[in-house]
Amino acid sequence: MHYDQSWMGYGFIGGLQAGAISAVVGMLLFCVFNWLGRRNGWSYGPQMSWAFLLTTLLTASGDLSDLFYFNYAQLQSLQLLKAELASVHDPDGIGTRVALELFGAVLGVYVGWVLCNSSWYRRLFRLEK
Repeated sequence: MHYDQSWMGYGFIGGLQAGAISAVVGMLLFCVFNWLGRRNGWSYGPQMSWAFLLTTLLTASGDLSDLFYFNYAQLQSLQLLKAELASVHDPDGIGTRVALELFGAVLGVYVGWVLCNSSWYRRLFRLEK
């Protein structure tokens, strides 16, 4: 699903912005799945997996589908190619944006894991005895 990318930069700057969005979403989703996992007895594997999967679906799926489409679809006419490229924000930097979105998702889940396992978090929510 595409979110509004009209305000984003182009090239590496746009990739960094998209990666930062993915990192924040990944961190928040890991905190949600950590909360659910503690109540249901999940290990960290399912918590991280579901957080990464949903982060990727929410933030990177639109760019991933465009990248896949432009590489494997059979575009029979130049007009069709121009129409498809016009609907994509920064088609020249789509590979960079996808790579940084995936890296941001991994980084966000990791930061969420570190934050949820810190001592101040455990004291705040009285998880330690």
